[in-house]
Amino acid sequence: MGRTMRAVVLEAPGPVEHLLLRELPVPEPEDGWVRIRVKAFGLNRSELHTRLGLAEGMVFPRVLGIEATGVVDADPSGTFAPGHQVATMMGGMGRTFDGGYAEFTCVPVGQVVPFASDLDWSLLGAVPEMVQTAFGSLTTGLDLRPGQTLLVRGGTSSVGMAAAVLAKRIGGVTVLSTTRDAGKAQALKDVGVDHVLIDDGEVAAQVRAVVPDGVDAALELVGTPTLPDTLRSTRVHGTVCFTGMLSDEWIVKDFYPIGYLPTGVRLTAYTGDAKDLPAEVLQAFLDDVAAGRAVVPLDRVFGIEEIREAHAFMESGGAKGKLVVVL
Repeated sequence: MGRTMRAVVLEAPGPVEHLLLRELPVPEPEDGWVRIRVKAFGLNRSELHTRLGLAEGMVFPRVLGIEATGVVDADPSGTFAPGHQVATMMGGMGRTFDGGYAEFTCVPVGQVVPFASDLDWSLLGAVPEMVQTAFGSLTTGLDLRPGQTLLVRGGTSSVGMAAAVLAKRIGGVTVLSTTRDAGKAQALKDVGVDHVLIDDGEVAAQVRAVVPDGVDAALELVGTPTLPDTLRSTRVHGTVCFTGMLSDEWIVKDFYPIGYLPTGVRLTAYTGDAKDLPAEVLQAFLDDVAAGRAVVPLDRVFGIEEIREAHAFMESGGAKGKLVVVL
């Protein structure tokens, strides 16, 4: 009998009770794929969307998980040596093929990002998708430059907090971040946010009280309900990048550009992949964390047998940072 592993299987969309911890065969890597022994994985809103039936193109049953960190267990191509620390994310994980909610996962070699770190796996597990999305949004999406002003709409999400950390590393960037819960303000200040704004649905006036002409760049993580107000918070020739949809709303109905977009404000979008996170960027971030120059916004750590509790907590919106499962 072959080796087996524990994995979280979603048989069909629904409540947390649909997440089933099962014994499955350890997958075999195809040519061009790498098998990773998963040490930790982060939880993401997209996995909540999948569980609730909001993701398109899904085939069930499916092992969820759009990211994982661990060590190489087998690589037929010889690109990575067994035992090498690696991260992986996106590229169809947990949707078109089984993802990271398991003790082993197989992914294409092109979406394996190597690193070396003595940080605890709970911290390492929080990083890949969070940093990839934040880094890609700030660079590809916003082209953020030293000395500019940045608004993060949805600041206490894991991506929002990582964006604040990375933005401060660019140099001279002033970060404004929003939260609907005043009790989370200190968590934002702890990761370097300069101005915390309490979000009641409209923050443009608060933004312009700090930056009268509007911010240079804005990262929209809440979704289409707040996008018009985020656009109004941005200066002429400034840029808004639509990356997230914490509100579970991402469609602009009856979109009329002239009526919707403030004059001269630019709207972009970002959806990325492992290729958008250079190994040197991941390594530099982890090195900064180890040296105390950066912070991983980690909230709670769970075991894989607590996956239902972890998903319920994510769905409640009570997290003040990243949720991680350690195996």
